[in-house]
Amino acid sequence: MNSRPLTFVHRGQLVTLSHVPPDRTLLELLREDLGLTGTKEGCGEGDCGACTVVLGDAVHGRVRYQAVNACIRMAHSLNGMALWTVQDLAQADGTLHPAQQALLQCHGSQCGFCTPGFVMSLFALYQNHTGQGRPVSRALAQETLSGNLCRCTGYRPILDAAQQMASLPPAPLDQAELLQKLELAALASVSPEADWIYIAPTTQAELLAARAAYPQAQVVAGATDVGLWITKQHRQFAQVLDVTRAAELRRIEEDGAGLRIGAAVTLTDAFAALQRQWPQLQRFAARFAGLPVRNAGTLGGNVANGSPIGDSMPLLIALRAQVVLASMRGERTLALEDLYTGYRQNAMAPDELLVRILVPRPAPEGLLRAYKVSKRWDDDISAVCLALHLDIADGVVRRASIGAGGVAATPARARQTEALLTGQPWTEALARRAGAALQAEFTPISDMRASGAYRSAVLAGLVRRYWLESQGQAAVSLEDFSLADCAPQEEPA
Repeated sequence: MNSRPLTFVHRGQLVTLSHVPPDRTLLELLREDLGLTGTKEGCGEGDCGACTVVLGDAVHGRVRYQAVNACIRMAHSLNGMALWTVQDLAQADGTLHPAQQALLQCHGSQCGFCTPGFVMSLFALYQNHTGQGRPVSRALAQETLSGNLCRCTGYRPILDAAQQMASLPPAPLDQAELLQKLELAALASVSPEADWIYIAPTTQAELLAARAAYPQAQVVAGATDVGLWITKQHRQFAQVLDVTRAAELRRIEEDGAGLRIGAAVTLTDAFAALQRQWPQLQRFAARFAGLPVRNAGTLGGNVANGSPIGDSMPLLIALRAQVVLASMRGERTLALEDLYTGYRQNAMAPDELLVRILVPRPAPEGLLRAYKVSKRWDDDISAVCLALHLDIADGVVRRASIGAGGVAATPARARQTEALLTGQPWTEALARRAGAALQAEFTPISDMRASGAYRSAVLAGLVRRYWLESQGQAAVSLEDFSLADCAPQEEPA
């Protein structure tokens, strides 16, 4: 098989590399092949953000800038895109970029190891907001930096830097020139050859044909999990099939029936579409890993991976979503929960791929809530993920859909608890019975994230919380409190 050339834009120039192995990570390419050692390796699993770089691609005639983790990003996924590392921001005369200068002025660096990653997340924020004249709130800064961890600063000076960038002299990029270069990179990356060691078809038909021809090829999307197989398990792949270039799989379509989300749509874009239908999902979506992971990972990849601690599946189960599987033989549709047959096992045939996720429109009487419980607020894996979706009309539960994660070998639908709820008056007593039924329905394991007993208690507690919110009580979270709330009140004179 042939080694597919890799072409991308770096420092304003087209770069073409040959003989890049199909399973090489972007971080390995940067540090070992290109000598760009400013980008650091920390955790090697997309968790700490030290390796953050920014990728640019053309979307509807504009450049989209996204911070991603280089450690778990496949090098070949860079094909046809633009790349920025921490070594690419300062001007030739040494003048720092506002992302760098603001961090310096706000004393946002101590040991410095995490600093390159923070700089790049700030650079993406600058390009998408500050440089466009859009204000940066504290909340936006915090979400932007959710994928970057620091053990020294306490984050306040880094958040200050995010907001201070606007006060510094601007550092615009030539968008027109960059778009031209991206067009050239895209043209250079197109090839009719199919037998590459890294296959990235641009249409669904070509993708399914490649799947049939090379069933042994490792399928990748955002590689936020497959990347860990490379970095942590030291697995090697002789051939890779990348689904993210197929145009049909990158689309989000909406009609009277609901949403059709292509399997290669990023988690960032997929959750944005879901939030337009269910605005209450904003907080839940922001807690799905860090922003660089959401920028790289895909909804279809998360679903197909089938991890029992993946957060999208419980939500989609509660939303009554279906998945569309396709091969050269045709398409078939399954309820999402029926896709899984065991731990990281699914019902897909060797020649099939997940191509779309179908999410029906919300019912007027539906009440949806999704909860994530984890040790760390940002950028952490769930101990328990629970999504509840009840259609309540005239005080009666007409339909119940409940998805649970972290409590079984697969993402699971709580069918027994749904049956107990359906057709019953929605009362506090019923909510208590549902919590007990949910506990009885699952036998969670104990691991490093939580004990089985804790997970079981959380299930009942979240049903109780759902009941309170259904009665109009505002959701309460630790992030809603400040130190000022805890300050002692002065006695009146």
